[in-house]
Amino acid sequence: MKAEEKNATAEHARLRADGSAWKRWGPYLSERQWGTVREDYSENGDAWNYFTHDHARSRAYRWGEDGLAGVSDENQRLCFALALWNGKDPILKERLFGLTNSEANHGEDVKEYYFYLDSTPTHSYMKFLYKYPQAAYPYSDLVTTNQRRTREEMEYELLDTGVFDQDRYFDVYVEYAKANPEDLLIQLTAVNRGPDAAELHLLPTLWFRNDWAQWLAKPAKKPVLKQVKGPKGTSAVSAAHPTLGEYSFYCDGDVPLLFTDNETNNKRLFPDHPNASPYVKDGINNYVLHAQKDAVNPDRVGTKVSPHYRFTVEPGRSATVKLRLIRLVGPREDTAPFGAAFDKILSERVKDADEFYKAVTPPSVAPDAANVMRQALAGMLWSKQYYFLDADQWLEEHRAHPLHRESREFRNREWFHMINRDIISMPDKWEYPWYAAWDLAFHTLPLSIVDPDFAKQQMQLMLRGVYQHPSGQIPAYEWNFSDVNPPVHAWATLFLHRTELAIRGEGDIDFLKSAFNKLLLNFTWWMNRKDRFGKNVFEGGFLGLDNIGVFDRSAALPTGGHLEQADGTAWMALFSQNMLELAVEIVPHDRAYLDMVSKFVEHFLYIAAAMNKPGPDGMWDEEDGFYYDLLRLPDGSATRLKVRSMVGLLPLCATSVVEEWQRARVPEATARFQERVLQMPELLRSVHLTGPGHQGVNNRGIFALVNQDRLRRILSKMLDEQEFLSPYGIRSLSKYHQTHPYVFHTGGQEYRVDYLPAESNTGMFGGNSNWRGPVWMPVNAMIIRALLSYYLYYGDSFKVECPTGSGRMMNLFEVSKEIADRLTGIFLRDAQGKRPVYGGCKKFQDDAHWRDHILFYEYFHGDDGAGLGASHQTGWTGLVAKMIELYGMLDPKKLLQEGKRGTFVERAPIN
Repeated sequence: MKAEEKNATAEHARLRADGSAWKRWGPYLSERQWGTVREDYSENGDAWNYFTHDHARSRAYRWGEDGLAGVSDENQRLCFALALWNGKDPILKERLFGLTNSEANHGEDVKEYYFYLDSTPTHSYMKFLYKYPQAAYPYSDLVTTNQRRTREEMEYELLDTGVFDQDRYFDVYVEYAKANPEDLLIQLTAVNRGPDAAELHLLPTLWFRNDWAQWLAKPAKKPVLKQVKGPKGTSAVSAAHPTLGEYSFYCDGDVPLLFTDNETNNKRLFPDHPNASPYVKDGINNYVLHAQKDAVNPDRVGTKVSPHYRFTVEPGRSATVKLRLIRLVGPREDTAPFGAAFDKILSERVKDADEFYKAVTPPSVAPDAANVMRQALAGMLWSKQYYFLDADQWLEEHRAHPLHRESREFRNREWFHMINRDIISMPDKWEYPWYAAWDLAFHTLPLSIVDPDFAKQQMQLMLRGVYQHPSGQIPAYEWNFSDVNPPVHAWATLFLHRTELAIRGEGDIDFLKSAFNKLLLNFTWWMNRKDRFGKNVFEGGFLGLDNIGVFDRSAALPTGGHLEQADGTAWMALFSQNMLELAVEIVPHDRAYLDMVSKFVEHFLYIAAAMNKPGPDGMWDEEDGFYYDLLRLPDGSATRLKVRSMVGLLPLCATSVVEEWQRARVPEATARFQERVLQMPELLRSVHLTGPGHQGVNNRGIFALVNQDRLRRILSKMLDEQEFLSPYGIRSLSKYHQTHPYVFHTGGQEYRVDYLPAESNTGMFGGNSNWRGPVWMPVNAMIIRALLSYYLYYGDSFKVECPTGSGRMMNLFEVSKEIADRLTGIFLRDAQGKRPVYGGCKKFQDDAHWRDHILFYEYFHGDDGAGLGASHQTGWTGLVAKMIELYGMLDPKKLLQEGKRGTFVERAPIN
């Protein structure tokens, strides 16, 4: 029986029967649309200061919408989110607040506490928690205090302000449950955690995205919300949209409905411009907070509406609001939207979610780890966002379209072909509310646990013609689409293919062929653009490794010349291996791809020979036993930049095992390889390739940049707790540099790299590019995959000391598990009941209402595991769910026996 057939839960049935219909409504609102590049119409490209948080409540967005715990339809035409007021805040809490880059001492940072507690892949059930202070929110204190702090000081957080002292806050739970794809039940529950009764206004808000404004290039017909008669004991709104159709919005109880329009309040922000409507975006805010009676429409019609619920909640008690959004021709008085039927549907969806996660979680996983895995996946599912950008139109509006006369230089002008209008997995919907291509490749691994079809669709997006540049480049992220991300998409495509084989017993060859052809364009772009002199050594810029090098690798070097990057070259070796394996998968279905097998074998051989070139011109340092970037000076001379960083570990990752059945599929390519190495034996020098009579376990071969001797030498540093091996994974910079900083002098200036376990003390890249030593989940996953590949080849015959100097000898499976255990240990309760991710924060460590709600940070303190950077970066940090799943079911003996055809390996981060 196929694994997919074993999963007979109701949620699996929804995915199989009509997953797209059930996903029509989901958590597709951004958490921050203000301050994004899309909304920036400044002259100088200063997105953070052009459209501020203060403007957001009064100013209609151009390209998307944001909200608190919000949902929308798949095209973000009709939106719903929560608004709150505690009677003291200066504004309604309609969206999350945080600091922009110029306001903070360590880059952008959301200053709120919220948690994605649950979600099924069809969003048939979702649960969100927001912690809302009962005192006035300290907006100005957060800004001014952080601005005063230096990079050497920690960020000033919301808990530091004292606003949560004595537990004077509400836990506000938002739950969504679908009766069917077009019937959405909403339940809001606010629990008073404080010692005294407290006032709370709940204003759940329904509105239309403004696509009818006259300043738009193609204004649409204006939709309408209006109050109508609902069933007894309810207040009701009809929501009519020219393309979405008509919905009814029911509110439990006879509650006042406040109507306004989703229009910019020009009178407040731009006095020289008239308001398009007397009822504007911040009208409900002004009515509730300032008693401006004329701020809402007395005719009870508009494009934005909020029922106004008011409660005084006693300590320890709760207030509940029920709502329902259902597609109907019109409200029907005989409909009973609430009562026992509502509660029954909600209860059934909770049960469905429990059954679904029980089915996808290995039985051996302990309850605490299962909770972490479920919340990691829930966060990834909540982090979907409708992303809309028509670059042709956007550039024209900015007078920067390169095909038009008198166009100016401006951000992303070479990407005028782009039209992005999709649901996309975001790194973080507040801090990074835009897709990042290589993040997205990592997202697909954990997403494949719960929704392999969505994972495949996400991979296909970046390779579509309205995303991928005609040159073959894959767009990086909206701040600079032309920046260069590591080429991991072939690796992820191969992973998704093998996952599908394990789940369904067959792969999607059309998907593979389509992806392969687009990836071939991207590979060619790399070869033509990033191999400066055709030497098979690569540049690429920062490649994700912000602040980790001596220089800004995306800028001109102070020495002149250029860098030959160890990481860029290793990524390209891995890209070659992945393309080779993809071609081998396709060949049985299309023999035209046979030449591609030989092509990518040769690409790997040439790249490996160039990277492992002996002597002072090579990246390998024989004395240190490590790889380094090579600084090539204008006169042609070279010097190694001896920084022990992730740059020198990434060559381990260019490792692929060749199964006997893979060689049998392509005997012509195997013969051609043997002929080539006989002609050019120098290609085998120092590279790990298997020749006749030297196969590994089960007659396996191997293609690897790193041979056995170099592997041992690199691992001795990687597994040294005084170098790379943290108690919580592999550090991005060796701790060796804490006492031995690397210093480089040129042009009378000193350039220095020190080990810093937390935030960087240099703003080399600006923004949030601030890691220098912490643990970083995606590259740890790549290392784990490489170790498992080496284990498939060597089996138990290859052992190393782990940790270095401990006397404990481990095979490479055991080493991989040791690293994975340290990584997952970041989130799990330790022997003292503490979660390292929360460091010394007593509230998160000790309070029963906080300690089991998990945040999946961007990266982690290299010594104590505390979370750093973006607090809700569930994307690549969601890989922890994959690690929990993997080591919850992986049997090393079965792994060696079955190899790449085994049901275990294909569900693991391994090629």
